[in-house]
Amino acid sequence: MKDLDRRTLLRGIGLGAALGAGLPPLPARASAPPAWRPSQPVRIIVPAASGGTTDIMGRLLGQHITQNWGQPGVVENKSGAGGTIGTAEVVRSRPDGHTILLGNIGPQAIAYSLFRSLPYRADQLIPVSNMIRGPNVLVVHPSLPVESAKDFIAYLRDHPGRLSYGTPGIGQSPHLSAVWFTQLTGTRATAVHYRGAGPSMMGLVAGEVQFSLDNLTSAMTQVREGRARALGVTSAERNPQLPHLPPLREVLPELASYEVNTWFGAFYPAGTPDPVVQALNGQIKALLEQPETRQRFAEMGGEPAYGTPAAYAAFVAGETEKWGAVLKREGLQLDAG
Repeated sequence: MKDLDRRTLLRGIGLGAALGAGLPPLPARASAPPAWRPSQPVRIIVPAASGGTTDIMGRLLGQHITQNWGQPGVVENKSGAGGTIGTAEVVRSRPDGHTILLGNIGPQAIAYSLFRSLPYRADQLIPVSNMIRGPNVLVVHPSLPVESAKDFIAYLRDHPGRLSYGTPGIGQSPHLSAVWFTQLTGTRATAVHYRGAGPSMMGLVAGEVQFSLDNLTSAMTQVREGRARALGVTSAERNPQLPHLPPLREVLPELASYEVNTWFGAFYPAGTPDPVVQALNGQIKALLEQPETRQRFAEMGGEPAYGTPAAYAAFVAGETEKWGAVLKREGLQLDAG
């Protein structure tokens, strides 16, 4: 290097050092705070009996929490009163992230219009994320002499009040799906309320009731094994797991407006800090993105239904309004408890 170039370089280095000495130090790069994690076992309240879709979703979430949060995710079944007993317990719990409600369309949407004097309000729960959605399915006991939904409706009309249908509880979507179905078709049948989807399906298999409009996710195993005969789905489109089944709205003109989709997701009690809500939302998103979860849902006839807390809150509000209008039109309201 020539002497002139060397002197120029050294002067530049000295000038830069002098200028740098007069400047404040660069701020340290801010690091994101660590995601919230529980400090004790997490209770997952399932407001239904074991064996149904709500219970299945609760146990899937519990396993995921145990594996990823370093604390056990413990499922507690608190069934009864259309899911309102378990919901009320969560509403009363400490909003610290250690009690989760695995809710569904019944106690978290239908109940607000169905029941008088509910022991909780919608604003006492924070919607975190939906998890799964799917249609209900019309299933009958194999002994019934019907092979299609149209045959079944004709059979109902020929035997008014003679058949009974099972439900997982008053106010759950299978109950109101059947109520709406009989109203639109001008038929009569007797409701038999069980404490959960599992007992309801067992009642159908045992012949205690003759039909049900159960969650497809709960009924799929019995349908595949031939213990219950499926005749149609309540969604607007066919389900890929049972593509031969028609949507009930296509069976008769009277059912043109008939469409029901059930859903199951997580809630926290009001007052739970936002970082806690976001942490659980992130865990649910991760769970639903796993290939094995998607495969399990497909086998059950459902599909993943992740949503941000804001999107899920808007969805739940829309479902509440929808069922409120249906119940008002039907003139159906019951006492809670």
